[in-house]
Amino acid sequence: MYKGKILVTGGEGRFAKVLKEKNKLLNLHFATKKNCNILKLRSIENIVRKVKPKIIIHCAGLSRPMNIHEKNIEESIDKNIIGTCNVVKICKKYDIKLIYISTNYVYPGKTGNYREDDGLKPINNYAWSKLGGEASVMLYKKSLILRLAMSEKPFVHNEAFKDAKSNFLYRDDVAKIIPRLLDYNGVINVGSKKTESIYNFAKKTKPNVRPVSVEKVKNFPIDSSVNIEKLENILKNKKI
Repeated sequence: MYKGKILVTGGEGRFAKVLKEKNKLLNLHFATKKNCNILKLRSIENIVRKVKPKIIIHCAGLSRPMNIHEKNIEESIDKNIIGTCNVVKICKKYDIKLIYISTNYVYPGKTGNYREDDGLKPINNYAWSKLGGEASVMLYKKSLILRLAMSEKPFVHNEAFKDAKSNFLYRDDVAKIIPRLLDYNGVINVGSKKTESIYNFAKKTKPNVRPVSVEKVKNFPIDSSVNIEKLENILKNKKI
């Protein structure tokens, strides 16, 4: 088990809470909006100097509701692009490993089974904002980008698409995997082995979820599934 200090931005967010619950043996320190404003370099630097982490897991940002990225692009740009750029700058200054939480939606979302080196062309503003963050992380070689096909358990929405597919992995399972990826750099897709309709996935944990067509909304990927061969090879050979 990795013993160095790990700073998690977005420490009050949904995924950070799951990381804390599932990884009690890791030396995790959680940065909140109050003590780490990612829009201010000095704020990030202050907590870095206090905690002295070897790794930063960057979870802070703007996710849902998805349409907020269409309605308020300023907030999307600030929190997902500029904020990430600031974190990268501080990691570079203090020689800290950076792990960036991204999304499978950065791929085109048409054919699925996307590999890490496949072309990127987001279909909506949320994914563009996450790819904007990725661009700055890519400049810093001491980094790892995790493109997550991830969902909450139980499924959080009342409706699910019957004609859109993915290979979602629950947040709990992703949180358990991350300690085994800490030594790696580059890009890794993270998802489950099974590609299925979002509706079929959703009703496993929310039986009363309603099926709807993806045509109901604008700019949602038809098949956002990711190829996880790279992840499987790592997990096969890497024990905690």
